[in-house]
Order: sequence, then C-alpha cells, then structure tokens
Amino acid sequence: GQPAMMSWIGSNTKYPAEAVKEGISGLVVVSFTVKSTGKIQDVRAVRSVSPALDAEAVRVIKSMPDWKPGRQSGKAVDVEFTVPVAFKLEGKQPLKVTK
Repeated sequence: GQPAMMSWIGSNTKYPAEAVKEGISGLVVVSFTVKSTGKIQDVRAVRSVSPALDAEAVRVIKSMPDWKPGRQSGKAVDVEFTVPVAFKLEGKQPLKVTK
C-alpha cells in the first residue's frame, strides 16, 4: 500500500551531495505509469526543485520493484500515479527523506 511505498522511497533515496552543499530542499512531484505488466515506465518530474533533486527522485521511482497492476473489469490495465518526494535539510545536514 501507500505507506509501504512511501517508506520504501524514504529508505532508498539518497540526498545529492550537491544539493546539500547548496542548501537546496523541497518537494519533487514525480509522475509515472504502472503498466499492465506491473512494470514502472514513463517516470518524470512534474514539479521540479533542482536538477539534482529531480534526478534523484526520478532514479528512486525507477528503481522501485514491480507493482501489482491495476485492474478494471477483471483485466490488468495501465495506471498513472503521481508521488511527492520530499527533500529536507536541517542546517546543512539532510534529514531522513520523507513522503
């Protein structure tokens, strides 16, 4: 479910050193499609913060394990999702990445 996905994203996201050095934080919104096969495709940042944070958010979403595909009328279908990936700094140190 969603709590498990957000936990997985938080555990697998690495705060880019460049963004830490420059004090950049914010919320990157990533859109992607879960294909009828369960594969994640068409991953893109739809709300940008910086190239470094955008790239990390896209990377972590692309690295997620396959999903159970969505179903409509008993058939597997493609489903589009939008997920926020938050990057927060406290001083010059990254906090644990959260949902």
